[in-house]
Amino acid sequence: MSRPPGNFDPEQFLKQYWQKKPCLIRQAIANFEPLLDGDDLAGLACEEMAESRLVTGSIEAANWTVTHGPFSDADFSALPEENWTLLVQDVEKHYAPLQTLLRQFSFIPNWRLDDLMISYAATGGSVGPHTDQYDVFLLQAEGTRCWQIAQSFQPQLLENCPLNVLQQFTAEQEWILQPGDMLYLPPNVAHYGVALEPGMTWSIGSRAPSGADLLQGLGEWLAMSDDEGGRFSDSDLEPASRAGEIDSKALQGLRQLMLDRLIENESLDNYLAAFMSRFRLAHEPLPPAEVTQPDGLLNVMNDGAKLFRNPWTRLTWIETAAGARLFAAGEPYECSIWLAESLCQCEQPRISADMLDRASLDTLTKLFNNGHLLLTTAD
Repeated sequence: MSRPPGNFDPEQFLKQYWQKKPCLIRQAIANFEPLLDGDDLAGLACEEMAESRLVTGSIEAANWTVTHGPFSDADFSALPEENWTLLVQDVEKHYAPLQTLLRQFSFIPNWRLDDLMISYAATGGSVGPHTDQYDVFLLQAEGTRCWQIAQSFQPQLLENCPLNVLQQFTAEQEWILQPGDMLYLPPNVAHYGVALEPGMTWSIGSRAPSGADLLQGLGEWLAMSDDEGGRFSDSDLEPASRAGEIDSKALQGLRQLMLDRLIENESLDNYLAAFMSRFRLAHEPLPPAEVTQPDGLLNVMNDGAKLFRNPWTRLTWIETAAGARLFAAGEPYECSIWLAESLCQCEQPRISADMLDRASLDTLTKLFNNGHLLLTTAD
């Protein structure tokens, strides 16, 4: 596990702050020097695969606009000098060296970590006072930004606004963040950040599905299952007394039918793990042009090639009686616990050919042929 940012104990942080209250960490990463600058981010925002948006406006004028990428050089040339922000999602998947930063947050289960979003803001740039439904770490990477937060606020949003901006916001606390400073915010804390000068904020967000997300996906999962479960029955049916009524006894039977379908179906755990390996996945991993056989994969690994995860693949696993069931972007793979854990490390897998038995090699080959693992070339 990589060392967490700042001089704090992860257990103490999780106990005192995680999903409980904000936490400001001065110089969480001392002498921080970003690996990307504003020009790099603008270049990424011009690419088709990048999820990007430009936000302009200010709280005083309430003139918010949102434009989605991909953008062009002309789009950036036309921007005013102040009051705009460029935001790009999943930057660590486009630029692999930034995955090192996420390793510092490995004290949080990696199925809960989402992505690294980077925003570059001109002076006055902001996205307005708002709330998020998930935990977020806001790392100041360049320039200075003023953050105001409120834990008590009116939830009403501005009408006819393309952003979820709060109608009213009264700050309870305020800080100015310098490069290397980081602010942690639990869900549903209103926050308002304004760039005091041109600069970047790097946001490490978490994944927090809603009950509706889980139920919608569950319905699709169960509908695709070969096992439909039992059918509604009423062997003790009595004559109907009121036309069209579903009486309380029938409603209870229908409810129980649904509950039994969940309780007795061991695939529910599989569904949850598969769902989390796909939740908020921006792009599907692409398989290689040619299929590789296990012996072929073993040969290139013996020649010095190394495996690494496709950045667009999310991996989760659950323990089974036989070992582990690994899920890669929703697809299940049977394997050992050792292999599942090795593949899911925040750092890239450190798996060499001499560590593999036949079953592990077969699993790795399937993952490779489905695009979830890639190969480096030998030195």
